[in-house]
Amino acid sequence: MALDFTAIDFETANGFRGSPCSVGLSKVRGGVVVEEASWLMRPPENHDHFEYHNTRIHGIRAEDVAGAPRFGELFPEIGAFIGGDILAAHNAAFDLGVIRSGLEVSGLPGPAYEYVCTVMLSRRCYSLVSNSLPYAAEEAGVPLVNHHDAAEDARACAGILVDIAQRNNANSIAELYLSLGLAIPKQQAFQPGDGLSKQTLAALAGVGGVRDAVAGRAGVGNGAGQLGRAWSNWPEEGTNPEPNPAAEPGHPLFGQTVVFTGELAIARPEAKQRAAEMGARPESRVTGRTTVLVVGDGFVAGDLRNGRLTGKAKRVLELHSRGQQIEVLSEGEFLQMVGGR
Repeated sequence: MALDFTAIDFETANGFRGSPCSVGLSKVRGGVVVEEASWLMRPPENHDHFEYHNTRIHGIRAEDVAGAPRFGELFPEIGAFIGGDILAAHNAAFDLGVIRSGLEVSGLPGPAYEYVCTVMLSRRCYSLVSNSLPYAAEEAGVPLVNHHDAAEDARACAGILVDIAQRNNANSIAELYLSLGLAIPKQQAFQPGDGLSKQTLAALAGVGGVRDAVAGRAGVGNGAGQLGRAWSNWPEEGTNPEPNPAAEPGHPLFGQTVVFTGELAIARPEAKQRAAEMGARPESRVTGRTTVLVVGDGFVAGDLRNGRLTGKAKRVLELHSRGQQIEVLSEGEFLQMVGGR
């Protein structure tokens, strides 16, 4: 078997996952990128408004896609490029969710896809204080100049996966996952009329979908979302709910011990509940058990290098320097993982 897969990256027009406005794909054969494709597109009808935060992140405006086909019209080409490949994405729950929600609101069926998440693999195979795309790409030795350009992000994702496979002496995705003791996850096929995903139900109810642009696409670090207000010292912590025993073991938060710091866009008790639903254990302070710190207040991964951090975040950096496996997430990355508003 060879190291064959297709890496994918979407950018969205607004906070709903089903509003793709750009996609990049990199096809890998034998560990080498052999073909690439990218498209601009109009998001599905009624979900095609462009929000300021998203445009600030990726630079795409409504007028840039005015003459482009809608996602549903373009998906046959996207699907043909993917073929029967395993999909790779950096925070795959987001990108696979874009496909599902985009097709759901377009009234179209969706194929089944096996997929791998390079955020999870980075967390297992690297020792980084942030597994955002720029940090993971740097560790893999992959150039990433225009972060949030879908084509470049897909290429970086491909390079990360190839590097991780090489470090584990794996010649295929199957060998890599076997060596790590993991099962390759799969998004099931669906037909119009099947039960809708939570994100689509929320969007159709007018609640909104995920906040893709709060702090960037699964690895912010482009400098967007600068801190515009003081840290909040005493937010309401609430109780620490028990992890959901029925949560999906393949979710990037499953089994993690999560602490929140700074002012979040959602109430901290709600954030804790969402983390617990995904199988994480929320706690109120950083300890030797902490594995993930979620930072609010517009934090982006680049802030790890300029010192604009809360006390909890500084404590995390100290523990990480001592060898504790601990990761810092922006609120945007967290919301992508839990499918939040």
